[in-house]
Amino acid sequence: MRTLLLVCFFLLSVPLFSQYIPEDISYTSVYDFLDEMANDGVISINTAIKPYSREFIAKKLQEITKTSAQLSRRQRQEAAFYLNDYSLERDTLPDNWNIVENSKTAVSLWPPGIYYRTDTMRLRLTPIIGYETMHNQSGTISIRSVGADFQGMFGKHLSVYASLRDHSQLGDLLSKGERLFANQASPYTGRDTLMRIPSYLTRFPGGAYKVDNGTNAGGDYSEMRGGIYYSWGWGNVGLAKDYIEWGDNYHGSNILSGNSPSFPFIAFNIKPVDWFELNYFHGWLTSDVYDSTDYYTYNTGQKEYRYKNKFIAADMITFRPTRELYLSFGNSIIYSERSIQPAYLIPLAFYKSMDHSLTMGSENQNSQMFFNLSSRNIRHLHLFLSTYIDEFSVSRLSASNPQKNPISWKFGGELSDYPFQDFSFIGEFTRTYALTYKHFIPSLDFTSGGYTLGSYLWDNAQEIYLAATYKPIRGLLLKGSYTYAVHGNEYDYVHALADDILAQPFMKDKVWQNKTASLHATYEMVNNVFLLFDVDYSDITGYTPTDLKGPGEYRTNAQGYLDMYTPLFLQGKKFTVTFGINVGL
Repeated sequence: MRTLLLVCFFLLSVPLFSQYIPEDISYTSVYDFLDEMANDGVISINTAIKPYSREFIAKKLQEITKTSAQLSRRQRQEAAFYLNDYSLERDTLPDNWNIVENSKTAVSLWPPGIYYRTDTMRLRLTPIIGYETMHNQSGTISIRSVGADFQGMFGKHLSVYASLRDHSQLGDLLSKGERLFANQASPYTGRDTLMRIPSYLTRFPGGAYKVDNGTNAGGDYSEMRGGIYYSWGWGNVGLAKDYIEWGDNYHGSNILSGNSPSFPFIAFNIKPVDWFELNYFHGWLTSDVYDSTDYYTYNTGQKEYRYKNKFIAADMITFRPTRELYLSFGNSIIYSERSIQPAYLIPLAFYKSMDHSLTMGSENQNSQMFFNLSSRNIRHLHLFLSTYIDEFSVSRLSASNPQKNPISWKFGGELSDYPFQDFSFIGEFTRTYALTYKHFIPSLDFTSGGYTLGSYLWDNAQEIYLAATYKPIRGLLLKGSYTYAVHGNEYDYVHALADDILAQPFMKDKVWQNKTASLHATYEMVNNVFLLFDVDYSDITGYTPTDLKGPGEYRTNAQGYLDMYTPLFLQGKKFTVTFGINVGL
C-alpha cells in the first residue's frame, strides 16, 4: 500500500500536460488514414495496439499537416478535415455549422454537438443516431441505434468519457454467442456431454441480446463504454470499460479482435522513449458458466445462480529498432478464481511461470503468448505477421509427430498510393489450428460473454482476404473485397483426448465455407456523419463430413453445420444490399 501511495504521489506531481481518451475502434476512417500515412512514410506508428488516444491522433494529424508538400490534394484535405474533429485536444473549438459560438462555447447543428472549453475544463457532447437496412432473398433486417457520447478533460491530466448506444434489430440476428449442444456419450462416464458450440462466424459485433420468446425475430442490446484516466507525458493509468484490439490486421485480429462485448479493465500504458512501450490491462470477463455455490434466493425459495468469476491479465511490449520496424511480444492469462490474484496485477510479467508457482499441485490456469511484427521499411508497403500461441512444444514441429501446436497466425500487407495515387491493395491470410481458443475448463476459454476474444473464425479454420480501395475525393471510400473462409471439424476440448485431437489433420473435413465478394462505399459528409452502401454476393455452405469421426468431435450434417455457424439470413447463395446513415459512432 505504501508503494502504491508513493507511485500515485509521483504521478500527481508530474508537471506535463497530457490527457487520454481512447478513440472508438469503430471509427475506422481515421484509423485507415493514419495507416495510409504510415505506409507512405509520412508518420511512424505502432498499429498493433488499438485504440489510439484522441490526443495521440491529434498530434499525428498535426505532424502530417507539416509535410503538406509530400501529400496529394485529397490527403491534405483529409488531414485538415480530421483535425477539426480533434479541436478540443488542440485547445480550440471546432469549425462546424455553429448556431452558438463564442470563446468558450460552440453549439453545432451540423454535425450536431456541444463543445465547451476553459483553462481548466474541455467538454464534448455528441448524439449517436444510426439506421441500417439489409435486404436479400431471405427478407429484410433493420438496425436502429441511438445514444450519446461524452468526453471531458479536466485540469492537465484527468479525463473522463462515457458512451452509451442502444441497438434494436428487427429480423434474423446476425450475431450470436456460444450455445450448448448435446455431444456424443463420454467414454469415461457413459453419459452425453454438453459441448459449447462457437458463436456465429461473422464479424458483426457481439452483444448481450434480449430476444423475444427465444425467436430470431430480432433483439435489443445496449453497449455502455466509458472510463477515467490519469495521464502524464509518457503514460497513463485508468479504469475503463471498452474494446481492445491487439495485433495488426485488415480483416479482424487473431490476438484480441475487439469483436466481443466490451468488458471492464484497469489499464497501465507507458512509452518513456520512442523505441519502447508497454501496454497492460487486467480485465473482468463474463464466463457464462454458472457457479453452483453462488446464488440469490427468491422469497419463494427459488435459486438464481450467478456466473463464475473470470479474469484476464495481458501485457504487450513493443520495441522499435528502426523507424519503420515494430516488434511486439506479449502474454496473457485467463483465470477463474473467487477473487483477483495480486500477482496478475504486475504489468510486466510472464504469467505462465507465475501460474505454475501459484497453482502447483492443482490444475493450472489458461495462459497465452503473442508475437507481432510490423514493417514499413519499404515505402508505401506495410507487411506484418501476427501470432497467437495457446500452447507450444518443439516436439510437435517434428515431421514424425502428427500433433499440431494450437496456435493462430496471420500475415499480410497493404500497398498504399503506389503505383496509383489514392489506391491501396490489401492481402491477408489467417490459419488457426484446432483447440486454439478453447479450454477443457469452460470458464477458462479465450472468450467473454459467449464470443471469442480472438479470431472471429475460432479454431480449425482458415481465411484468405483480398481488397482494393480507392479514395477519389475527401471522405469517400470505395472498396472491392473478396473473402474465402473455411472451417474444419468441430472438436470439444476433452482434456484426456487433447493429444489425440491435436494429432488430427488440420481441417480433416471441410464442414463450412464462406465465399463473399463485396462492393462497399462510405462517404463521411462531415465529421462523424456517414452514408454507407454495400452490395455483397455470398455463397455460404455447410458440408457433411466424409471421414471417420474423430476423438471429441461434434458431428452433424451439412445443414446442421450451416445453422451452427451462420444466421439463416445469410445461408446459401445471397445477394445482399445494405444502406445506412450514422451520426456519431
